[in-house]
Amino acid sequence: MQRRVLGDPGGLALSKAFDCGVNDLPLSIVLSWFEQKAVAILLTLLHLGIKNIRIGPSPPAFITPKVLKVLQDNYNLMLTGDVDEDLKAMLEGN
Repeated sequence: MQRRVLGDPGGLALSKAFDCGVNDLPLSIVLSWFEQKAVAILLTLLHLGIKNIRIGPSPPAFITPKVLKVLQDNYNLMLTGDVDEDLKAMLEGN
């Protein structure tokens, strides 16, 4: 039986299996609410270096405008907007 490492949402194992970086996988991540579990997931994904995550529609209170700017610059963290536009961008790999 193969065991998964706690904290590995599957992306790291997939990136190893396909011999590519985790950010090269065709995955779209959207976190739409911010209870404690979602915040923990966001922090874990950022710690793993995963980029292009969408959150929203507004950032949680602990993400100040300055922190949001740093996360956008370093991780391409995006706020959700129009559903159709977001879905189109994700399907295009953006």
